[in-house]
Amino acid sequence: MKKIMNAADTLVEDMLAGYVSAEHDRVAISKEHPRVLYKKQKKTGKVGIVSGGGSGHEPLFFGLLGENLVDSVAIGNLFAAPTPNAVLAAIKEADQGAGVICLFGNYAGDVLNFDMGVELADFEEITALNLPIADDVASADQRHQSERRGIAGDLFVLKEVAAAAAKGYSLEACYQIGLAANSRTFSLGVGIEPGTNPINGKKNFELAANEIEFGLGIHGEPGIEKMPLVSAHKLVGKMMARLLLELQDYAEQELLVCVNGLGATTMMELYIVNKEVSQLLQQAGYHVSDTVVDSICTTQEMAGFSITLHVLNEELKELYQMEAFSSCYFHKEVDQ
Repeated sequence: MKKIMNAADTLVEDMLAGYVSAEHDRVAISKEHPRVLYKKQKKTGKVGIVSGGGSGHEPLFFGLLGENLVDSVAIGNLFAAPTPNAVLAAIKEADQGAGVICLFGNYAGDVLNFDMGVELADFEEITALNLPIADDVASADQRHQSERRGIAGDLFVLKEVAAAAAKGYSLEACYQIGLAANSRTFSLGVGIEPGTNPINGKKNFELAANEIEFGLGIHGEPGIEKMPLVSAHKLVGKMMARLLLELQDYAEQELLVCVNGLGATTMMELYIVNKEVSQLLQQAGYHVSDTVVDSICTTQEMAGFSITLHVLNEELKELYQMEAFSSCYFHKEVDQ
């Protein structure tokens, strides 16, 4: 394993310092906690938006700090939840007088520590609500959607809740938008090659030479099955067959799509995947309002990708169309 780094015990802080040096006009490190970053631009009376999670998934989470997006983030150790004190500091940085909503991946450690952070915020007389994002269809069936893991679908849920906050929605209204967006977001990933932990050098999963993991989680959690590597056409077809089952309960036919690279997958490969996704959605009668093809939710140099489908309704569509900007994401408002 080769990694460009200084020391294991300064890995996260070195990364955050480098990011802030690049984005110093917009982003700063909290004086309350060294692993909390916040957006400098504030707006009194706006609901604050907090996100966060373990490091190692960059540009998620701090890459979404920006205009009409996230206000602050709490960053944990490598692949580990941020501490309750970091969550509290992030809530305080995001608080602009109308309460705070925290959005993060649905993992046990994150749920526990964000819950504790919200309890600590209550002692500071700051009202905060937690909404774990649960979009990974491989991790639980439709009857247990709330138990699913959160992966690249974070992007669309965060975008729409943050837009609601920017438009002046109340804390409760933002929370309801989050519930609706979360319930309409479905992702499925495949792992081709493992990533490695830069601290201990260990791979996050093992595969045979011509084998892939279908339904893999972003930390290397086991998927639905191991299978041979097949063509993009066959692989995406198998993934989309599973994802399209999730859309059957919705009358709306307008979608957002994210084809997300897991760290080492080239843009060439991701665009080939998107070609297959686009053709299958067109054949199924769906209209794609917007497509994001990029590596946003990664796991070091893990090779593979995920596909996210997000079902729009009129309110979510309006919110998604709001202009937004961060270091890893740009969305310009367009006339419909």
